[in-house]
Amino acid sequence: MIDERQDEDRPGSSAFDDASARRRFSTILAGLADDQARERISVGDLLAAMGDRAFGALMLIFALPNILPTPPGTSAILGAPLVVLAAQMTLGLKPWLPKIIAGRSMTTRDFATIVGRLMPLLVRAERLLRPRLSFLAVPPAEYAVGAVCFVLAVVLFLPMPLGNILPALAISLAAFGILERDGIWVIAGLVCAVVALAVVGGAVVAATLAFMLVVQHFLL
Repeated sequence: MIDERQDEDRPGSSAFDDASARRRFSTILAGLADDQARERISVGDLLAAMGDRAFGALMLIFALPNILPTPPGTSAILGAPLVVLAAQMTLGLKPWLPKIIAGRSMTTRDFATIVGRLMPLLVRAERLLRPRLSFLAVPPAEYAVGAVCFVLAVVLFLPMPLGNILPALAISLAAFGILERDGIWVIAGLVCAVVALAVVGGAVVAATLAFMLVVQHFLL
């Protein structure tokens, strides 16, 4: 399954050329999954294959699983790379991940299985995506989107009540927009982010007040 071995560069790989910037996310994933010359696919391979859209692609990959029911602690594991990527996007840096994350890989067969399960969802989403209001999905607006995603990623990383689904959904919507230069999806992600932060903030305030009432009850 997954290990921390850094995947070595292989000659003849077509997934790393400049054309990747013009292809659909699902097409790039399918190309990697069908590459029989590769025994393993690493996070670093995904980073290279996505070209100038690596931010959107990797943030989507790390955010989407949090929308689904996952074992305790999963959000912290997936949230850490999101914090790093969102911070880099905010600062206008090129996407980079620590070797311990970039080197994690899985067999091409396992990767193909996962891609096969995600493909129907991705294809349906991509039918709704198209370049529009693209200025919202490129710098300098992209930096502001990165700042919002950074806050959401921190919420995901911390063990907060109701801190998974809505922030992950907001990041996913914004990431889809960045990927396909669709400002409408970026706006949807930002609206969802406001709702997510309001819900999480309300839950934190309610929990704090409840704790204070309990403490007050025992002290009086």
